[in-house]
Amino acid sequence: MHYKEYKTILSAKNGLNLFRGCTHGCIYCDSRSECYQINHKFEDIEVKANALEIFERELQRRRNPCMIGTGAMTDPYIQLEPRLKITRGALELIDKYEFGVAIQTKSSRILRDLDLLKSINQKTKAVVEMTLTTYDEELCKILEPHVSTTKERFETLLKFKEAGVPTVVWLSPILPFINDSEKNLRGILDYCIQAGVKGILCFGFGVTMRAGNREYFYQQLDRHFPGMKKKYIYAFGENYVCNSPNNDQLMEIFIETCQKHGILWKTDEVFGYLHEFEDKREQLSLF
Repeated sequence: MHYKEYKTILSAKNGLNLFRGCTHGCIYCDSRSECYQINHKFEDIEVKANALEIFERELQRRRNPCMIGTGAMTDPYIQLEPRLKITRGALELIDKYEFGVAIQTKSSRILRDLDLLKSINQKTKAVVEMTLTTYDEELCKILEPHVSTTKERFETLLKFKEAGVPTVVWLSPILPFINDSEKNLRGILDYCIQAGVKGILCFGFGVTMRAGNREYFYQQLDRHFPGMKKKYIYAFGENYVCNSPNNDQLMEIFIETCQKHGILWKTDEVFGYLHEFEDKREQLSLF
């Protein structure tokens, strides 16, 4: 890891990224793409120096509380976090200044901060976003090797359900010819139903590839799925969006299941929920 000086840490849309780079090793990771200009080895995590001091100043400047989103580029619970405790520090500030948070991860390490997320959710809104892509545990360990398995993430979702903290699942990406099966989809959806998730984000069944992440993805295909790279090149060429040939069938199952169980599935509705700030403080004062 290394530190780098930054002047700001919150984006114009209240996005928070405390780290750059990742050590989870997911073979499809879009954050490896050259367009994000990570000019260091991807696994050499760049930590934003004085991140919490900068973050506190920026929260103080916000006139009205809002939802803070984190985890879109780098998982806030990478392997360094238990030692650095920067994510926990950020949640403590969000709790202190009574903002809301939507935090995205693939790690059960988030359970360490269950107390803070409950506190935030009592006053405003805390939403835990968990990525689930692969129901098969052994396949999951290949596609997402250095992170909690899907079953462990499901068990984490159950803990947040018990705590009354709402959850959203990212069903993305689904890799053509690898995990784009009805069995995989139904397994993940069953987990979502049991966990009582508020919504599921699904952008179609497939994967995106561009300069940077394509090369790494193909290296991993050669390593774990001999012959699959050739199949991808033949099917998709240099396309950015690589949709599964099973997309239409899987989408029908996805929509039907979500509608049956009252789960938000339209992307604009799910994002609307994630971005909508709630103020519960007046309700608390009545008790």
